[in-house]
Amino acid sequence: MGRMSKLIGNGVFWAIAFALTASTTQAQETLNVLRLTLDEAIAIALEENPTIQIADEEVALKKVANKESWQNLLPEASISAALDHTIKAAEMKLGNQSFKMGQDNSNTGSAGLSISLPVYAPAVYKAMSLSKTDIELSLEKSRATRQDLVNQVTKAYYQLMLTQDTYDVMLASFKLAEDNFNIANAKYEQGAVSEFDKISAEVQMRSTRPGVVSASNAITLSKLQLKVLMGITEDIDIQIKDSLAAYETEVFANELMTGNESLENNTTIKQLELNQKMLHQNIKLLRTNFIPTLGVAFSYQYQSLYNDNWNFFNYDWANSSSIMFSLSIPLYRASNFTKVKSARIELLQLDLNKTNTERNLNMMVKSYRNNMMASSEQVASNKENVYQAEKAVQIAGKRYEVGKGTVLELNSSQVSLTEAQLVYNQSIYDYLIAKADLNQVLGMDNY
Repeated sequence: MGRMSKLIGNGVFWAIAFALTASTTQAQETLNVLRLTLDEAIAIALEENPTIQIADEEVALKKVANKESWQNLLPEASISAALDHTIKAAEMKLGNQSFKMGQDNSNTGSAGLSISLPVYAPAVYKAMSLSKTDIELSLEKSRATRQDLVNQVTKAYYQLMLTQDTYDVMLASFKLAEDNFNIANAKYEQGAVSEFDKISAEVQMRSTRPGVVSASNAITLSKLQLKVLMGITEDIDIQIKDSLAAYETEVFANELMTGNESLENNTTIKQLELNQKMLHQNIKLLRTNFIPTLGVAFSYQYQSLYNDNWNFFNYDWANSSSIMFSLSIPLYRASNFTKVKSARIELLQLDLNKTNTERNLNMMVKSYRNNMMASSEQVASNKENVYQAEKAVQIAGKRYEVGKGTVLELNSSQVSLTEAQLVYNQSIYDYLIAKADLNQVLGMDNY
């Protein structure tokens, strides 16, 4: 019975190991493996993610709109031609006399060239300034899209590291529980311990198995999330040779650093400032409705009247030309006043919104800073806890081997070690996530 229990314990561990190895081998055979660092993951995401491409196209669209605004200052030219066949000419009667307004059953041909040019058009000038600011706003929105994607990819990368480290901890915990079971089972076979010790060790070993499976599934989901953000297909597997423990030095190094907490590079604030600028320009544009405009037009025409055939090449053509200046002076239009008033109210609303946004962002900066400080302190404490837990497991193991300890002490020390390792990894992860969010709020372009 004891030998059978030992075989069961070994079989469970090697079954899990074989299943994970087989699934990994099969995945490597069917998928192309892409090994990544954080910088490489960000670079691929910025290149392949559709949201970045959409943002770039939006910038291109605004640039086209800007060209359209200054093209309103260019001359407009058109050529027109007409052939009018009169079946019966109109007749005018004055008293007892009548006059024909043309000739029956005749053709009248005309062709002309017209050119118009705005000489003074203040609305066009203001629209040009407005479109340039609109381009700046679209560029800032594109920058915000990039920062948001970098933030998401960074946190997804850290999440994958956390799941991988959790899997390593759970697998090591299972192996340790399996070793403890082997020791308890050997002692039981020798009659040194009771069956309770053997059963307790076996239960502890089996209870760690779901954690291994759950951690493995978490890795799969984390990889899927990172691949979606990077814009890569399902037939590519990703692997990262990185761990949270490698960032421990960074946590301690940044603990004493006080970074710049200015919001001058924050993309939300910049967008609000650009919107303010656009509203000011829009008010100036609306005010041009009260300013006169001046234009000039030139026309050149060929005409031939009252021809009795359809061969217009044989018509007797005559030409004429003219130049015309047009001046438009607005006197009164009620909607012009209400539009300016509405724009001023919108500007006031935007000022209040900016003030409220700055307060919220400053609160977020302080919150992320506090989270980073708390996490860095926890990392130092949790690292010491891991060291003490490892030492406790060794002591409990030795005590149990020599018969001075109990299986409950052994199981308790193992659980404490697993918890300490998980909490240690979680504290580093919390620090990195808070730092990533802080960098986004401060508008740092980490790409």
